[in-house]
Amino acid sequence: MSSMMNALANWLVNPRRNPLARLHMHAVSSRLRKYGLRYDDLYDPYFDVEIKEALGRLPREVIDARIQRLKRAMDLSMKHQYLPEHVQVRAPSFPLDLDLSIRIMVVVVVTVASEAALGRF
Repeated sequence: MSSMMNALANWLVNPRRNPLARLHMHAVSSRLRKYGLRYDDLYDPYFDVEIKEALGRLPREVIDARIQRLKRAMDLSMKHQYLPEHVQVRAPSFPLDLDLSIRIMVVVVVTVASEAALGRF
């Protein structure tokens, strides 16, 4: 029974299979792009120990770029403005079409999660 529920849950959140998840993904992606953010920028290191560990393992350039994007997004939000169209991030905001920094983040998060499940960190 739990494997069937797990399969259903995976189908519900997979944008490649579920059209409603795809619509949600595009809506969130367009909102993030207006502030110059990526989906992986929303991970909160204070909320999850695994995310904190994963962020600690990323290269310094990736961390610096993430911090700059977050600062810019907070500044724009306080000013009630969006990025101009020509400056908005053209790279994908979701990890379906991954660029290098998002790939690194996903791999590190999965590695840390598996290590945590095995009790190694």
